Amino acid sequence: MPPVPRMITTPITAPPDPHVTTSRQTRELITMTTTPSAFTELWAERRHRIRVRDYPGDPPAIVLMHGFPDDQHLYDRALPFLAGRRRVVTFDFLGWGESDKPPGYPYTAQNQTGDLDAVITQLGLDEVVLVAHDSSGPPAIDWALANPARVAALVLLNTYYGWMPSLRPPEAIILYATPILRNLARPVMRLFDWPNRALYFWQVARFIRDEAVRRDLLPLYYDRFRAARPAFWRLNADLPRTLISRARRAPKLRAFDRPVRVVFGADDPYLNAGVARRFTKLFPTAQIQLIPNARHYVQVDEPQLVAEAILSSHRPVGRSDGSSTRAPSEQPSPEPAP
Repeated sequence: MPPVPRMITTPITAPPDPHVTTSRQTRELITMTTTPSAFTELWAERRHRIRVRDYPGDPPAIVLMHGFPDDQHLYDRALPFLAGRRRVVTFDFLGWGESDKPPGYPYTAQNQTGDLDAVITQLGLDEVVLVAHDSSGPPAIDWALANPARVAALVLLNTYYGWMPSLRPPEAIILYATPILRNLARPVMRLFDWPNRALYFWQVARFIRDEAVRRDLLPLYYDRFRAARPAFWRLNADLPRTLISRARRAPKLRAFDRPVRVVFGADDPYLNAGVARRFTKLFPTAQIQLIPNARHYVQVDEPQLVAEAILSSHRPVGRSDGSSTRAPSEQPSPEPAP
């Protein structure tokens, strides 16, 4: 079924300095327009409705994917530096944000790959720059492996695919991915909001560098997360199987010849620099950029640097096999894209 568009027009606003993190500016970054003039808001249909925003610009379209426990608004701080310079698409996976949340739905990485395909297909995108963060790594990489000719570039932001020795799951993920622990935790979390809120604020605060930004964003993020808890729990239950099955696909990653940019916040203790370096061993064309002082939500901590890395990602790159690529500490920040 073709998507049903709804045009949203907004006033022109220049992006503020991303390095100034006052409460007033943080609120502006959330509410300001993220395009020069307008975006199209629509539903992509996959038995259930997926909420999509389509920002006009030149191809190839940049498709931004969120992880858990968040939604498409995770990119709100980076969008002012992207929209208008390229076509940009954001969406909420089923179960998250404004997308449908069907009871009993099997929220898995495989089904998220289907969500991504529905968005790309129904928007008629011929070639895409896929940007994955956190748990959207498996669906993004799976789609790229299945459709390499349509991938202009693959950008990995503090994400994962298969199990890696240096990967350190966040504490909340361990809680809900471990059968005994989650069977104890879920009934309590269903009955009382305060332990949900306390755990969420403690965990997600560790993902964001600046205190003023945390203070403003965490209440907004949590309000949107509450309705997404069934999807969060189900994806966590699926996580061990995802990590094991995707680790077995390493040969397919080594055969992937499209441009890959690995852009990680260097201060993320979970999906950390070791994970980033492992990706450069798996993808033959990968280039790595470790952003100093940025944490897990790298697009929140350093939105302009992340945007420039995304915009330059589909330029031709060389191999990253140790003989032709700079070490991470020597990798320069990308030049602004035209």
